[in-house]
Amino acid sequence: MEDVITTYQLPYDPQYPVVCFDEACKQLFGEVRPPQAAEPGRPARQDYEYERKGVCHQLILCEPLTGWRHVRVTERRTRKDYAECLRELVDVYYPNAQKIRLVQDNLNTHDGASVYEAFPPHEARRILEKLEFHYTPKHGSWLNLAESEISIMNSQCLNRRLESVTEVAQQVAPWEEARNAKRIQVHWTFTVAAARQKLKKLYPSVED
Repeated sequence: MEDVITTYQLPYDPQYPVVCFDEACKQLFGEVRPPQAAEPGRPARQDYEYERKGVCHQLILCEPLTGWRHVRVTERRTRKDYAECLRELVDVYYPNAQKIRLVQDNLNTHDGASVYEAFPPHEARRILEKLEFHYTPKHGSWLNLAESEISIMNSQCLNRRLESVTEVAQQVAPWEEARNAKRIQVHWTFTVAAARQKLKKLYPSVED
């Protein structure tokens, strides 16, 4: 926990950006009957019945101090999807960074082994050498600021029935573009000292 908090409190350095990563899953629903648009004197109508269309996944990256985020919408959540997301982060979004400090949770696919499963050894090594992993503790996912971005995304653009991966991607893209244009940032204020006081019960009991 203290490692993540300390990472968030580092001064901004474009050569060593702090980026948060997390994943979300959305259930897809299709309409059984076409919804009816609103008309004068009558609100829009949507049948309570729906058809299950499976799920899709959103892999989200965000840099709290610059107000940048990117969402990759996929059909599955596999090691390969994770590895491709990391390569995109390194090569497309931060090609000039010396090292990317990546905050993420302890999901079993969130490790270097996933990169080696997806790419040849030399390519996997190249990608991993640009990354520095910082893991949130078990039951401590609230420390991951990407989780806040997911909550905002769900409430602002995914809070309706969507029936395909394409449709989800079409909703997410303009949301991402608009938030990036506004450069909506997050400034972490919870310090290690505050954590030691307010979360004292989570620390091991050690006698002086």
